[in-house]
Amino acid sequence: MNLITRNLEEVRGAIAAAAHRAGRDPGEVRLVAVSKTVDLERLRAAIAAGQDLFGENYLQEARDKIAALGRRVSWHLVGHLQTNKAAGAVALFDLIHAVDRGKLARALDAAAARLGKVQDVLIQVNQGGEDTKSGVEPAAAGDLLQEVARLPHLRILGLMTMPPWFADPEAARPYFRALRELRERLRDVSGLPLPELSMGMSADFEVAVEEGASLVRVGTAIFGRRG
Repeated sequence: MNLITRNLEEVRGAIAAAAHRAGRDPGEVRLVAVSKTVDLERLRAAIAAGQDLFGENYLQEARDKIAALGRRVSWHLVGHLQTNKAAGAVALFDLIHAVDRGKLARALDAAAARLGKVQDVLIQVNQGGEDTKSGVEPAAAGDLLQEVARLPHLRILGLMTMPPWFADPEAARPYFRALRELRERLRDVSGLPLPELSMGMSADFEVAVEEGASLVRVGTAIFGRRG
């Protein structure tokens, strides 16, 4: 068994165990293998091990990988997106995780209209209030949700967050719980199902699953440390 296959098995096992601890069905949680800077050889090994969902941060890198590996797997954009790259993102990705402002949403909507598609998106919430991270403030998330919901070529599937980094994963739990609670409030107000919560990375994905994550974005624990 190669290292990528073993790592994937360990991560999947940890996801399943965390789901069971929370009384959840492990099938409710999807693993996004964050493949930023990961070479094609390791990506092919992950695909051979059954991984069918990858997350990229940069358009050109994703474009090259999709050209090489094709659409036999699903591709998500998990990083910050500049408005002027909206058209490229809509052409490449099945789900865009980081819609954090109305201007970007309108650009994505226009690009999706030109392609004749409905683009699935998540609203990124800056749950920790960090200046170094993107995301709408929690108090403004409802207004942004309403704005995006009016755009005919976007479909909001839920919320995403990146909490502050902590050495102890338990310290991230309040941020994950707060996002889940925000999702419940927005469901009540908007009437939208908002099934997805994208939260949790290599250091804290088990806690995120316990708090309701449906998408966990894991890179290092699968592919090893970068550069």
